[in-house]
Amino acid sequence: MAYRYWCGECGFRTPWLSRSQGERKQLDHYAARHPGIEPGGHVEANRKNPDGGVGCLPAMAVVVLLLLVAAAWHR
Repeated sequence: MAYRYWCGECGFRTPWLSRSQGERKQLDHYAARHPGIEPGGHVEANRKNPDGGVGCLPAMAVVVLLLLVAAAWHR
């Protein structure tokens, strides 16, 4: 899934990135623009266009299919 981090002090926001990349960009922004202030703001998750949203679902489908075939041959 992609995330966008918003600064709690100004209007800065990161582009849609992975969670670790977004956190790094936000920390870099705070260090450069708001030194001495603990990072704040909020995180937005891109639910309309998630990156790789199916996860391990295809692998699980293959495992279930193989189990069904093995069970049918066992009879």
